[in-house]
Amino acid sequence: MVTLNINGRDLQVDADPSTPILWALRDNLNMTGTKFGCGAALCGACTVHLDGNPIRSCITPIASAQGMKITTIEAMENDTVGKAVQDAWVKHDVPQCGYCQSGQVMSAVALLRTNKRPLDADIDNAMSGNICRCGTYQRIRAAIKDAATTLA
Repeated sequence: MVTLNINGRDLQVDADPSTPILWALRDNLNMTGTKFGCGAALCGACTVHLDGNPIRSCITPIASAQGMKITTIEAMENDTVGKAVQDAWVKHDVPQCGYCQSGQVMSAVALLRTNKRPLDADIDNAMSGNICRCGTYQRIRAAIKDAATTLA
């Protein structure tokens, strides 16, 4: 048994300590908002926050998260920055297929927590590890700028 703090709650996970956070979330805790994309930390679909920093949960073992705070997409609607980003996502009609969006939102939230007025280059840098196969990058950038304005 491994105890993980997920979205502010200590939860018991019956899994091998080498199990990636992604699979503990999805398979053990039935938290399916975090998506599996590539399994090699290349696409960003599995992005969650670990002590506030965006990480790829498909390659991060649960053992390395003990004593740290994991935040998932499920917590974003009750988070000021997360809610602003999600509202901007809807306003700018960002998702098409939607598959990558939880990872995109988590990366955008992490950016706006550290940079209140990101420039295009800042957004491009922060979002560079997140792939959108539908190509909604222009709308993602516009939504991040809109969320930053809302939060200002």
